[in-house]
This record gives sequence, C-alpha cells and structure tokens, in this order.
Amino acid sequence: MAEYYLSLPAMGESVTESTITSWLKNEGDPIEEEEVIVEIATDKVDSEVSSPVSGVLKKKMFSDNQVAKVGEVIAILEIKSENKIPNQENLSQKVALEKPKQSDNGIDKKSFKTAEKSFVKDENHRFYSPLVRSMAQKENISFQELSQIKGKGREGRLTKDDLQAYLTIRSEKRSNELSKPSKPKVKPCFSESEEEIIEMDRSRKLMARHMLDSQSISAHVSSFVEADMTRIVQWREKIKDDFKKRTGEKLTFMPFFVKAVVQSIKDFPLINSVIQGNFIIQKKNIHIGMATALPNGNLIVPIIKNAETYNLTGLAKIINDLANRARKNALKPYDTQGGTYTITNMGSFGNLLGTPIIHQPQLAILGVGAIQKKPAIIETPQGDLIGIRHKMFLSHSYDHRLIDGALGGGFVKQVAYYLENFDTNDER
Repeated sequence: MAEYYLSLPAMGESVTESTITSWLKNEGDPIEEEEVIVEIATDKVDSEVSSPVSGVLKKKMFSDNQVAKVGEVIAILEIKSENKIPNQENLSQKVALEKPKQSDNGIDKKSFKTAEKSFVKDENHRFYSPLVRSMAQKENISFQELSQIKGKGREGRLTKDDLQAYLTIRSEKRSNELSKPSKPKVKPCFSESEEEIIEMDRSRKLMARHMLDSQSISAHVSSFVEADMTRIVQWREKIKDDFKKRTGEKLTFMPFFVKAVVQSIKDFPLINSVIQGNFIIQKKNIHIGMATALPNGNLIVPIIKNAETYNLTGLAKIINDLANRARKNALKPYDTQGGTYTITNMGSFGNLLGTPIIHQPQLAILGVGAIQKKPAIIETPQGDLIGIRHKMFLSHSYDHRLIDGALGGGFVKQVAYYLENFDTNDER
C-alpha cells in the first residue's frame, strides 16, 4: 500500500485559501476515483473537492471550519502501490504530516496532532483551545462561567467568535447597569426578550471585510447620468414573447446593460484595468460581473467571461444561466473569478440610484436604477414637446487613483448614449 497526499486545488485568480465546511467521508471510509470527499468555501463561492484516485481516507489534516491554503495537504489517502501517481512518488518520504502553520480560530500550530494536544478539558470534558483560554484569563472568566457559554464549534466546542460575542453582550449589560440612575429607576427601552443576537454567516463576514478593504484601497468617486430607456422598453415589450418562444430564454434588461457597457469599454479601454503597485494592467478581454442577490440575503458576483463576443441572445442565455445557478448555490469557482468590470442592478429592488462600492481589484462599477415613466422635453425638428418617457439613473463609482472625472463621467455618459440609441436590428 502507498499514501496519496490530497492537496487543496487552485480555484482561480486571487483565491489563496479556502474554509473546510464539511467532510463527506470519515477516516477509514473507502473512496472511489472522482468521488467528492469534502466541501469547501472561498470568499467567492462554495465548492467541492473530489479524489483523483481510489483508496481509503487515512487521515484528515483539517477539521470543519479550519482554513487551508491552496496547495496544502488536506487529507492522506491509502492507495494500492500500482495506483500511485508519479508526481507524488517521493512525497511519503517527507517529514510525516509536516505542512505550513494553520489557523484554528487564530491558533497557530505546527501540525494537526500538535493542535489536538493543545486543547484542554474542563470537569465536564469540554474542550477549550489555547486562544479561548487566553481570552478567558484576560477577561477573568472562570471555567465554570465558560461552561455556561453556548459553543457553535464542532461537538459544541467554544470558539473565539462565540466567546467574543459573549463578551460583547456582557460588556453591554454592564454598561447599561452603570448608566442607570439610582433614583428614579428608569425602565430600559428594550428588554432582553425584545432583542435578538444574530451572528453573521461566513459569506456576510467575508463580504463585510471585502467592502471595507475596497473602501480603504480605492479612492471612490461617483458620477451620475439619466438615460432615456424608452426605445429599449418599447422594443423589448414588443418582441419578448417571440424571443422566449424562439430561444427558450426570458429577455431581461441586463443583456442591454451589459452590451452598452461592453461598447463603452471599447471606447474607454482604460476602464478595463487593474492597478498593481505603480503599474496599470489594462485587460484586453472584457469579463463583466453582475451582482446577484441570493435567497439568504447575501450577494455573489458571477462573471460573464469574454462578454464582447456575445450578441443579445448569447448574453441573455449566459446571464440567465449564471443567475439561476447562483440562486441554487451551484456556481463553480471559475464562474466568480477574473471579472474586469461589474454591474449592479439596484432597480430590481425599486431603488432609483445609489453609490456602489468597487469590487476589488477592479477600478469601477456601474449601478443601474429603476426605470420610471416621467414627463420629459422631447426635441423635434418642428419644436420641443412634452411627452412621457421611460427614464433611468446610472451611477458610476470609480477609482480616482487612475480614473479622473473626465474618464469616469465620460464613460457613464457613453453607456447612456448606447442605451438610448440601441440598434433594434442587432443580431438576436
């Protein structure tokens, strides 16, 4: 028998680590080739890792909720010698189970076994990590008090986040008690029964960090224009049923937005860039991200790769496919990587306009508002008239480190131009 070292695979540009969310196999279980053995999650998307070989799961190198870096060994499989993969021939001769330091709720360790030994039990046989014990000691929390705190870790284990949430609540209670006047007694505005403490899920925590990082990295500036969508609204209403019968796809407004953005990027190619240090990396291919709301309230940004190569029908197909798979949590890491520009449709929530935050490492993002009927002045050769038009605000947030007002404002004005002058003879 031989050992096969299963490492965390590369999952696209800028993804360097992943959280182990759930093991689907236990140690000692047989595994078939290409069988999924563990579920993982990045800051972009949830995914799975399958085994390239058949064998038996000998050792898990990470527990649930631990973070592994790309290329690190996450499991050891026992396989038949004749099935050994050539590039792993000498791997078993390396130092047993040696790998870079990992983090279990902030605890550094040299190996999985070392980490297991670093946990201690209280009288109820509950495990506490060194970090939790250190935090408890700093805050003068006894083992008895620790045992009363509900843990959300594996097998009810108390994690750093559990303890931090408890400390926050305890601190607020003490502050409220100290701030209460002794006479007369004032009833608090809210009792504990009227409050609910909700811990952020993993996706929300990652998104919060991503948004804060973007605000600290980019010099955000916004420009706004109003586009007349009457031509598109009327033409779409006229052909949408036939379009559905002919293509099997629902024709939303997003393909029109993407097409206008692609045309504008061709006119203003510097928008399609990233900044690396003191260098500007201008991208040739146009990969459009579209912010998509999920049923749980979180957001994800699937990418339309090479958007410049699609006509309206092609865009409708790929947009519907990505949106449907996003809502079913069926996107692959590839589907969310490599975007060069992003569109967020705030109008789908009834919002007129907003100032979206740039999706790093991109340099700009377009927000599209709700389409509304408005009275407007219509210029004709015979004179000006007042009529009902379908209007929409466009908000363009861009990074002033590279994009100044002339470029950022000119770009969004060009998007409005292409929307207002959409070619109804476009290949469909």
